[in-house]
Amino acid sequence: MAGVLEGVDQRTKLAGHNRFELLLFKLASRQRFGINVFKVQEVIQCPPLTQIPNSHYVIRGVAHLRGKTIPVLDLSMAIGLRPLSKEEGGYVIVTEYNRSIQGFLVGSVDRIINIGWEQVKAPPTGAGRESYLTAVTEVDGELIEVIDVEKVMKEVIGGREEAAEESIDSELLGKHDRVLIVDDSSVARNQIKRVCEQIGLEHTMLKDGLEAWEHLSQLVADGVNIQDRYAMIISDVEMPRMDGYTLASKIKADPAMRDIYVILHTSLSGVFNTAMVQKVGANEFLAKFDPDSLLNAIQKRLKTHHSSE
Repeated sequence: MAGVLEGVDQRTKLAGHNRFELLLFKLASRQRFGINVFKVQEVIQCPPLTQIPNSHYVIRGVAHLRGKTIPVLDLSMAIGLRPLSKEEGGYVIVTEYNRSIQGFLVGSVDRIINIGWEQVKAPPTGAGRESYLTAVTEVDGELIEVIDVEKVMKEVIGGREEAAEESIDSELLGKHDRVLIVDDSSVARNQIKRVCEQIGLEHTMLKDGLEAWEHLSQLVADGVNIQDRYAMIISDVEMPRMDGYTLASKIKADPAMRDIYVILHTSLSGVFNTAMVQKVGANEFLAKFDPDSLLNAIQKRLKTHHSSE
């Protein structure tokens, strides 16, 4: 697996063209799952793990990797399947999500595929494992399930859901502003929603870039001024059907929409996203999920929005 993540510079060229690369892996069955390559730092054989007393039952231990100590989560257990045995848990996918580094214990790692976001669909509705899926796609006639890692991380790692009350600017309360929230993860949508509600922001929530684009296009067709309707758009990057880079690029290329303020809010690499924000014309990049940073970004935009009225 040493060379499985080589050529990341070439992969950056995929972003903004509604394409991405998915690392395929298996857990405790023949079913294959996927994770975006850009969230993966490396894939290693499972090292010796140190047990942590009183830790979440999904955390199998911590690994010491290049001077850092990272938690290793049994991804099979995390999504409601049986735990991986020592023989099955052969690899750890080291990832960076929501400003933290962690490893996901998996059974085996297959390969990397290059696909378009339009090939990725919303998961079927239902209970059980489906509630941990953010998307599905088909490869070689087989359904690949993309795991909602935001949901897994929230349940296992936790974290604050609301910004500090003392950070709220009381002058912005009661303005009846509205924000458009676009994210395929229900956990992420609700996290943003809670921060918006802290300052009285009204909100519309949509599940992917294509749904947002169709919504905005219909408003324009109906003669609605987009900036009058929304003070800003807060969009994820990774989404089925149309990603956030493509959504931002299309918005900024449309004369009726280009002045709307777009924040790309994502758990992908911050260094990479800084360059992509400039490329697609978005106004700001914000790494998930820090409620105080999100509140600050929202309030900064609202102040500018009202000063121009």
